Formats: sequence, structure tokens, C-alpha cells
Amino acid sequence: MGSWSMRAGKGGIWGVAALLALGLTTQVQAGAGDFKSGPLIEGYGEVATRVKQTYPVPKDQHFRVAFDLGNQSEPGKLNRGIESLARFLNMHAAAGVNPDNIKLALVIHGKAVFDVLDDDAHFKKLARGNSHSVLLKALMNNGVRIMVCGQTASYYGIDNNLLFPGVEMSLSAMTAHAQLQQQGYSLNPF
Repeated sequence: MGSWSMRAGKGGIWGVAALLALGLTTQVQAGAGDFKSGPLIEGYGEVATRVKQTYPVPKDQHFRVAFDLGNQSEPGKLNRGIESLARFLNMHAAAGVNPDNIKLALVIHGKAVFDVLDDDAHFKKLARGNSHSVLLKALMNNGVRIMVCGQTASYYGIDNNLLFPGVEMSLSAMTAHAQLQQQGYSLNPF
């Protein structure tokens, strides 16, 4: 066995193996500094830039994905559910998927409706401007459809003129999801 194994001592070889394995895995895994925004929506939707795919996304992949959001953001913070759409767009565009092949929809219900009000309505209802305005505009500029549950909006006294420009009013969230599913959208779980 030689002098090395004697110096390693009882169980020492496993310790050395564990250290080697740890060193190898830390070289492969991404860290917090490896997350970046873009290429489609700068400043939002940070994604890992070093992912070694074993189930790769084909560059000609087509996506039709609906997201469902009922939770409102905390004051002064972005709604992680809304930012997830920026992440989806950035992640797949960075992986080489043609952005024209990515169709996303966000169905809003519950108190999340307050996160898609225009700035004036947001200020009137919550005494502060809407911190999502820039993100909402960027998402819609990238083809994302944002639909509000009409039942929720009616409950909270919100009509179409209070919504951020471009946000659509559906009869209900259930209706929007049924229609999107018939149009070939899958539902993305959060």
C-alpha cells in the first residue's frame, strides 16, 4: 500500500476522496454570481448562465405556456410570479431558442390584481406607485399576454381603465385558463 495510505490513517482515504469530489462539484455548479438578466429583459429575470444540460432544449423548440398568479407582492418588492415570466424568456433565449417561438400568458386573480394596475390606480388603491410598471411593459413588449380575472376585478372594484395599459380583462381566471389550454398552452406550476 505504501507510505501514503499509512499517513492517510483510518478512514483517511475516504476523507481525501470526499475532498476531491467536493472540489470537482464546486467547479461544475453555478454560484449566485453566475446569474444574469437578459438577453431579452435586462434588469429582470436573472438566470444561471452555466448550466450543463443533460436534457437539452432544442433551438427550434416552441413554447406556449400559461402562468397563474394569485398572490400580491409585498410592499416595495417585485412579485416573484411576474418576474418568473422574464426568467422564462431570458433563460430560453440565452439557451438559443428563438424568442418568436415563445408564447407566454399570465393569468392574474386574487390580490395579485393590484400588481397590474396602472400607476395612478395603484397609488389611489395602495398609496404608492406600481413598482411593476417597467417589468410589465417589458413583458408585453416581448409578446406576453397578461389577463385579469374579471370576477376578482369586480370584487375589488377594478375596471378596465384602472389596469396597466395592455392588460386584458377575462370573464374569469378559470375561463382564461380554459381558453389558453384550448389554444395549446400548458400550465406552468410555480
